[in-house]
Amino acid sequence: MENKTTHNNQLLNGSVVYLVNQQYVEELIKIYSQHIDLDYASWSKNYMRNQFEFIGIRTPIRRKLTKQFFKEFGVPAKENLPDVILRLWELPEREYQKAALDILEREKKTFTPEDMPWLSSLLTNKSWWDTVDVLAPHIMGHLFKTYPELLSQYADKWIIDENFWLQRTALLYQLGFKNTTDEERLFQYILLRADSEEFFVQKAIGWVLRQYAKINPTKVKEFVTSSQLKPLSKREALKNL
Repeated sequence: MENKTTHNNQLLNGSVVYLVNQQYVEELIKIYSQHIDLDYASWSKNYMRNQFEFIGIRTPIRRKLTKQFFKEFGVPAKENLPDVILRLWELPEREYQKAALDILEREKKTFTPEDMPWLSSLLTNKSWWDTVDVLAPHIMGHLFKTYPELLSQYADKWIIDENFWLQRTALLYQLGFKNTTDEERLFQYILLRADSEEFFVQKAIGWVLRQYAKINPTKVKEFVTSSQLKPLSKREALKNL
């Protein structure tokens, strides 16, 4: 009898959480839907190579709306966070993935290694530079710096994965590390992908080298000169030197 009661309570709690999360997302949809701009939505869709649908909210307006939304409704409780983020991620309009990223950046200090499976799934679902370039340095970078034991389990595997967005994430997670950059790992990753024909990988190599050149320009020059990098990667790496 006790086990049945416990089971029923768990089902009830699960239903309550489901409704709470659903309502949270629906409230955001309600707010965003009041600011539809079809012309800007069309421009945005074209700019993103027709990868996604858009509501048509310009970034400054969307940020203002999201900030106000957080003031009114807060951010999801830690236990509700994965469900809310994944709900937002599945919505067709790109603005909702941007809202999910806003929540992730606010809550990243609460993440632990147990969160990596669902967080890393965002890298390979609806992947494009606008989401990956936030997730890589801001979310994954924070987790790898806080829990370096995750590197061998994730980043070391991503750089050799067939998915080029995972490769790009492995290259870019140290983008903001500055003096704490793991130079050996960075150069190793770059050499593993130096011959890539993928634009987003070549660009990532150049970008991360250009950032690291602000800290160690001499070493970056030496590395670029001695390595067989693609012209785009070299050009991007040396742009400010």
